[in-house]
Amino acid sequence: MHELILGGGKSGKSRCAESRATDWRQVAGRYALLIATAVPGDDEMRERIVRHREQRALHVPALQTVEVPHDLPAASREWCAPQRLPIVDCLTVWLTQRLMPLDGPPLDEPDWLQQLADLCSALREAAGAVVLVSDEIGMGAAPLGREGRRSLDALGTLHQRVAALCERVTPTVAGIELKVKA
Repeated sequence: MHELILGGGKSGKSRCAESRATDWRQVAGRYALLIATAVPGDDEMRERIVRHREQRALHVPALQTVEVPHDLPAASREWCAPQRLPIVDCLTVWLTQRLMPLDGPPLDEPDWLQQLADLCSALREAAGAVVLVSDEIGMGAAPLGREGRRSLDALGTLHQRVAALCERVTPTVAGIELKVKA
């Protein structure tokens, strides 16, 4: 079963995904894997990544982590398996790195739409369950800048397409899970 977990900053969405990993591992022979999408572009982000690793180690010991900042569709194909639960954390960071990379050119619209189609195809073909975490940012005011509006539109499209492929969609608010699609 695929699940999309959405929430604002510090809403509890990653903790919710970690609980899915813990529950998954209760069955013999199953294990979970974190697919981390962040790139440590500055000191603050490096510290944030270290803090997330330390917190995950406390909440979900033995959770293997692979770092996949760019080719998420290929990683999804590689890491999905019936006994393995890949947790992608997070789609928002992955999208941002594709549209506004720290180095190199951003994806143009046709290339971005191809990446989105490839990810959706990988999710449809997945041999097992997948949990995807993402930031819900579409409930506020629209950004004033062109890049911000493009990112907001792309994230909304990404969420809609991924949610359509998921059996469950779970928003989190203040650490509380809400069921939107179950």
